[in-house]
Amino acid sequence: MQQADISKVRASVHQQCGKKVLIWLDRGRNKIDIQEGVIQNAYPSVFTVLVNDRQEQNPPQLLSFSYSDIITRDIRMKLC
Repeated sequence: MQQADISKVRASVHQQCGKKVLIWLDRGRNKIDIQEGVIQNAYPSVFTVLVNDRQEQNPPQLLSFSYSDIITRDIRMKLC
């Protein structure tokens, strides 16, 4: 993993702030969670996504991810 790769991912995520995304979270052992949310902020080391739970009784969650999570494919994101 090179610093240039992380810089490209950081710039791409920063441009998408405020947009709706679909996230595939790899939880290991063939477990994948699919959630929909909005990219809230992009910081130097991490970015945050506000996710609405499918069950309406649960409040929205603010999840944080590192840019290396995208490079290593621990998460995958797609614009909605």
